[in-house]
Amino acid sequence: MAIWLNENSKIIVQGMTGGEGTKHTRRMLASGARVVGGVNARKAGTVHEGLPVFGTVAEAIKETGADVSVVFVPPAFTKDAVKEAVDAEIPLCVVITEGVPIHDTTEFWAYAIAKGGKTRIIGPNCPGIASPGASNAGIIPADITSAGRIGLVSKSGTLTYQL
Repeated sequence: MAIWLNENSKIIVQGMTGGEGTKHTRRMLASGARVVGGVNARKAGTVHEGLPVFGTVAEAIKETGADVSVVFVPPAFTKDAVKEAVDAEIPLCVVITEGVPIHDTTEFWAYAIAKGGKTRIIGPNCPGIASPGASNAGIIPADITSAGRIGLVSKSGTLTYQL
């Protein structure tokens, strides 16, 4: 059973053109996730890993119908990246970045609530979300999960992998 993420989810990757973004975009694609593009204002209009790169989250949503964003930007830029996703009203924002200052995290969570709570935020410093056999948004290896009637929610990536 898929919750929040399913085989129809269209994923964009904020920070797709960076090292971690590239590596995990490849892994998500290999697992069958529908990654439809990336976001990097400096590389807008280019193609990376066979996917279009957009200048903003709003533009990516308009062009692709994306409904999930996975954030792989450096900690100093994470707050602004999440706020941009919230402003674009993406339904699900998965923040993988670790080392995000607590103040920045509280600020973007409060910002999302003040904007009407239209964006569900998972993270930061999380492994992502996987719906086995359907989609994968983040860094969870697709080969460690299988479809079934039991789901797992964990604050710890390491604990997730162990379970």
